[in-house]
Amino acid sequence: MGESQKQPFQLAFNKFLRVAFQGSRVTSDGGLILVRELDEHLGLSKLIEEHLVDSRTGRNRQFPLTDLLRQSVYSRLAGYEDVNDAARLSADPTFRLIGSEKVWERGVALTSTLHWFETELLTREENSTGLGRLNRELVAQAEGVGSPYRVVLDMDSTESPVYGEQVQSAYIGHF
Repeated sequence: MGESQKQPFQLAFNKFLRVAFQGSRVTSDGGLILVRELDEHLGLSKLIEEHLVDSRTGRNRQFPLTDLLRQSVYSRLAGYEDVNDAARLSADPTFRLIGSEKVWERGVALTSTLHWFETELLTREENSTGLGRLNRELVAQAEGVGSPYRVVLDMDSTESPVYGEQVQSAYIGHF
């Protein structure tokens, strides 16, 4: 236990990517790579292409619709409540990895692009109804994934005493 892993491991959503620790380019959002793996398994890219309409033309299509939706959803999953962090996340290694190959080279969309995507493109009637259909199909895909043979519920009944007027301390010891 605790031995260093010398060999990087591959991800299913992109066989060219390998995860390895090299001590540089630190991110606090590395867990999103596993979410990206799940979304690949559930076929999110295909569902986005089937249910959302991209009305952009020409050079306005710098970021694929799938990348914009992923960036929007994943930033919320990571705890970023709005698009104000988009500029900082543009250089984040994890957010670059979860997008398409185009994103790896230049970074994810900046605040203005993501704001337009969320307030203009996604709110159009066809995309609003498309998001509903996409959500239903994504849930159906998730429900269709095989269930494990055994489920382990790890319950911890340890009581940790608190002192002072800590929020919700009245619930300590009640399970």
